[in-house]
Amino acid sequence: VVEGMSKCFGDFQALYDIDLTVDYGERVVMCGPSGSGKSTLIRCLNQLETHQQGTVVVNGTELSENTKNIEDVRRNIGMVFQSFNLFPHLSVLDNCVLAQRRVLKKPKAAARETAMKYLEQVKIPEQRDKFPGQLSGGQQQRVAIVRALFNSPSLLLVDEPTSALDHANKESFLRLLNEVLDDTNCAMVFVSHDPSIGEMFEDRVALDDLNQSGGTH
Repeated sequence: VVEGMSKCFGDFQALYDIDLTVDYGERVVMCGPSGSGKSTLIRCLNQLETHQQGTVVVNGTELSENTKNIEDVRRNIGMVFQSFNLFPHLSVLDNCVLAQRRVLKKPKAAARETAMKYLEQVKIPEQRDKFPGQLSGGQQQRVAIVRALFNSPSLLLVDEPTSALDHANKESFLRLLNEVLDDTNCAMVFVSHDPSIGEMFEDRVALDDLNQSGGTH
């Protein structure tokens, strides 16, 4: 739940008085032009960016300067970045295992088993020993999905993941994301400048210029 949230970068107002509620299992697509504040909004939801005004509550925990609150919330949030953000020196499997071992303290064997289950779900188990630079953009995005879902999050944040994909890979990625989410109760906030993305998801599309409007509902 976001209420009255505002965010500035110096004198620039990136977000103004934003209200947003996302229920468990709901899929929300947020569309708007480049520079409208979409990515900033979802980065505020896991405190990669800090908001100056208003409240942000995730799973009943309010995000504040309390470091423990932030850590607790992040354990229940997955994020798929626009530029993948995979570690180039690690294999696909190690990219998927690292956070499980560091954050959840899973034994290596259990972490590898979880990673392989998701790699099979996104249909690239045979790529497990390759490095990110050896994969196509679409394959890298599939690895990014696996990494984002490793802790069975209650909320998935998806930041412009299809901007570098061609039409066929974009549709394939969106279908796959839908299929993966169908097996969970994970809510999703997906931001994009492409309004056609909303046609792939069932629940809600928000169209807004977040730094000019009085909020998104």
